[in-house]
Amino acid sequence: MAFEYAIALTGGIATGKSTVASLLGLNGLRIIDADTIAHRILDENSAWVSERFGSEFVKNGKVDRPSLGKIVFADAQAKKELENFLHPKIRAAIEEESEKQDRLKYPYLIDIPLFFETASYPIKNSVVVYTPKALQLERFMKRNGFSEEESLRRIESQMDIEEKKKRATWVIDNSSNLKHLQCECEQFVESIKALYPAPKV
Repeated sequence: MAFEYAIALTGGIATGKSTVASLLGLNGLRIIDADTIAHRILDENSAWVSERFGSEFVKNGKVDRPSLGKIVFADAQAKKELENFLHPKIRAAIEEESEKQDRLKYPYLIDIPLFFETASYPIKNSVVVYTPKALQLERFMKRNGFSEEESLRRIESQMDIEEKKKRATWVIDNSSNLKHLQCECEQFVESIKALYPAPKV
């Protein structure tokens, strides 16, 4: 059965989810990355993207995600159409990976950016990477070089980070420096170890 031992790892844009995933991986937790799977599936369906949105969004058989993102984040209908096409395929691939992980009978993380928004995964426990919205905006603008208006549009296309924090089973706070974040990740791993015996090798 898929998702039995899964914990959803989620957060908001630029809250530091990728860094947290790396740190948790270094601390021995296994991670399924929904974004990596989504990128692979998007490229596998580049012909559909070219047909629906235009050939300029496909270069050398790969989808130009930043350019496509600008279109879909500005057009709710286009965003919905893309999600309706991709999400079932992404879900099937994640489910397949999840079944493999569940055989080990030990918790693992599934990195799902839109876990609360789509509510399409029957996962009981979640850990949210939290950054206050003002800091989230600052980090996103610095990282991506977008205007404040474009950055806010991207951030506000997701559920508010404060709401995600309320819904989380665990919260990893990323409102300070890397050393603080490392401590937060280590504490989370210790919480998991305390709840479950060592995995069967």
